[in-house]
Amino acid sequence: MSMKIQRICLEETDSTNRYIKEIDMPEVDFLVVTAQWQTAGRGQGQNTWESERGKNLLFSLLVHPTFLAIERQFLLSMTGALALKDTLERYVGEVNIKWPNDIYWHDKKISGTLIETRVAGQKLKEAVLGIGINVNQEVFRSDAPNPVSIHNIVGHEVSTDEILNLFLQKLEHYYGQLQRGEEANILRAYHQALYRREGFHLYQDQRGLFEAKIIEVMPNGLLVLQNKEGEMRSYALKEVAYVLKK
Repeated sequence: MSMKIQRICLEETDSTNRYIKEIDMPEVDFLVVTAQWQTAGRGQGQNTWESERGKNLLFSLLVHPTFLAIERQFLLSMTGALALKDTLERYVGEVNIKWPNDIYWHDKKISGTLIETRVAGQKLKEAVLGIGINVNQEVFRSDAPNPVSIHNIVGHEVSTDEILNLFLQKLEHYYGQLQRGEEANILRAYHQALYRREGFHLYQDQRGLFEAKIIEVMPNGLLVLQNKEGEMRSYALKEVAYVLKK
């Protein structure tokens, strides 16, 4: 059975995440709000998301994953990242998921997601995925270290509507797996898609720089690394940084 999708297209708003949280459409599986321009688009933490007006795909998606326990809510982040990966690979070839849910083409960031949730008891009530995809922007002027767009890679403009339609198809597939309890499939696909999934790489935590390899990402979102001395280290969001090549 296909899911009910409602789309709202805005010319301008401060934040599609803020806008979508003020709408009540519980009978819709996916509520999508897009904007040509966001005056206060956000990334993780205090970061902002750079985007030229009308050049990129900026949208928020509201879902009601009431079937998912709070301690396993990161599986929803995995489904969104996998849907983005499948979508973008249609245009630029292989991409990877940089924990927790950025999409990387080689060592450059092409997409990012901010997730906000509301809970009721021990279950999720709703979740908002705020997604930015660099599509047709050619020059990035912020201090973001490594942005890249589809246009940068393929050399021509791409339809943002086409990308969104494909993403929703892919998300419906993975979200359906999540609803059916096929968590093992999602975990396996996510780990196979991870950026730096093989070998030792440079990271930094509060103790300093170290080399480690990825062991796993747990359903609760913790990243488990093993350093060259065999020590296992687990990290929540913002507790460890990837040290990227310059």
